[in-house]
Amino acid sequence: MIRLCIFDLDGTLSNTLESIAFFGNQALKQLGYPTIDSLDTFRYLVGNGADSLMRGMLKTVAGSVSEEAVKKLRHVYDQAYEQAPMYLVKEYDGIRKLLDRLQQKRILLAVLSNKPDNMAKQVVAQLFGEISFARCYGQRPGVQRKPSPQGAQLIAQELEIPVKQCLYVGDTDVDMKTGKSAGMRTIGVRWGFREEEELRSHGADGVISHPLELLDYLD
Repeated sequence: MIRLCIFDLDGTLSNTLESIAFFGNQALKQLGYPTIDSLDTFRYLVGNGADSLMRGMLKTVAGSVSEEAVKKLRHVYDQAYEQAPMYLVKEYDGIRKLLDRLQQKRILLAVLSNKPDNMAKQVVAQLFGEISFARCYGQRPGVQRKPSPQGAQLIAQELEIPVKQCLYVGDTDVDMKTGKSAGMRTIGVRWGFREEEELRSHGADGVISHPLELLDYLD
């Protein structure tokens, strides 16, 4: 019996791709780099945290990456993003109904994201303020980012729930690796940033096309 569902944020609960692309291009332009016109390019750059996103953008537009350039771009990106973290962000159809149903079943809810912790908390609070999440964590000091299982395991420990009674839900290979490494049942979602083949090849126990299909994996 599943007692806790841990969700990824970007590409799973919220569609943030246009938002990330907007602020990423804004930061590139401000520092004199070309912008990235293809939204699909950003689709494959996200998922491993903000620094990884910066490296991917710089490699795409400049062909080379230095840590100094990463730091400068990250600073400009964070400044812009923090001023309007909800710009172009929207929840996926059916997510709210799923979260309501899970609460009715007394299943605990949590969010684990590689987005910076303060931004993850802002997005969840503004999109799903009426939903009771037992934990909501983004990338934070002292905790390894996904695909390390550390963050997911810490949530389970804090809530005193065995990992075998946890369901990890996400949209990328990073999420599937995280859930598997944590010893949790892992479900991939098709409405996010990556394809079903990637999810299955990295260990998804199931792949769903609509949020309410997750209810079939609770027993």
